[in-house]
Amino acid sequence: MITRSQMVAGVTALALAAYVLNMVRRRRLSEEYSVLWLVATVGVTVLAFWSGLLHTITRLFGALYDTSTIFFFGFVFVFVGLLHHSMKLTRLENENRELTRALALERARREEEKS
Repeated sequence: MITRSQMVAGVTALALAAYVLNMVRRRRLSEEYSVLWLVATVGVTVLAFWSGLLHTITRLFGALYDTSTIFFFGFVFVFVGLLHHSMKLTRLENENRELTRALALERARREEEKS
């Protein structure tokens, strides 16, 4: 029998998957990130409907409550996302710095040509 919480989790997962696919279709979210969100959605759905798996994972982690395991996975998901975005931001900052240097050198070269 499906519980109310499983039904809410299932409907929420379907709504999130539809939203992600719509964002990709409208080119507001890249395919790279859509895969991450869809995998997370499938993971939440599997854990919501296969409570035995959630209980097993909770026991393996040594946690007392299933909600602790769900919170842990949520924390890991957010942490990995933040780390990924920090790495991309660092790369973009480095590229921006290099482009700024190249532009400054080009402007200096043009100024020398004018004089």
